[in-house]
Amino acid sequence: MARRGVAGTGASAGSSAGTGTRTGRGPRARSARRSSPAPLSVLRLIREDLQAVLARDPSCSGRGEALLHAGWQGLALYRLAHRHYLRGRRLRAAALTRLARLLTGMEVHAGARIGRRAFIDHGFGVVIGETAVVGDDVTLYHGVTLGSRGWLRDSEAGRRRHPVLGDRVLIGTGASVLGPVTVGDGTRISAHSLILHDLPPGQGSRDAGPTGNGTARPARHTRTRR
Repeated sequence: MARRGVAGTGASAGSSAGTGTRTGRGPRARSARRSSPAPLSVLRLIREDLQAVLARDPSCSGRGEALLHAGWQGLALYRLAHRHYLRGRRLRAAALTRLARLLTGMEVHAGARIGRRAFIDHGFGVVIGETAVVGDDVTLYHGVTLGSRGWLRDSEAGRRRHPVLGDRVLIGTGASVLGPVTVGDGTRISAHSLILHDLPPGQGSRDAGPTGNGTARPARHTRTRR
């Protein structure tokens, strides 16, 4: 599962600022610069998120209504907060995160890494932790938690505490993905599922969580709430 699609990390290959090594000259350095994609601008990421609202929300009648979409507003504020976070402006990032929570009811830590064309429907109750990584074209419904397993289990400094989602993952209402698990590309997680273990790419919603008649059907790699 390639993570190069996750935008906004501020990293670029071949950078060695502060090391004393001169990398700005020579054919190898020029080749490295050409092959390293520049981080996308915040404005472009926000516009792509707006297009995702228009493409995936059938109740949205146009761009004007999409601008009032709570999930998009929360993501836009997250994009701004994330850039401040990467530049060490932690207080500004925290203030924007707090504003997003007050306006939309969703809490996305500024340190989380969210890819392009994200769509969070309704937004209310969505929680995404600091070390979470979310791929491109991911859809989350309201009440989704990408969290840790708890302070006692995940308190070690520098340890990844939150999930990694691949590209094109869809997570239904009220589902929780907890701990440093990996959810593969194209996975669909049913509403109100509890995911505590890795899920392979392409696992369908029929394999995770409750069935259509409301009865829970435990599946491999998952545990359902009782």
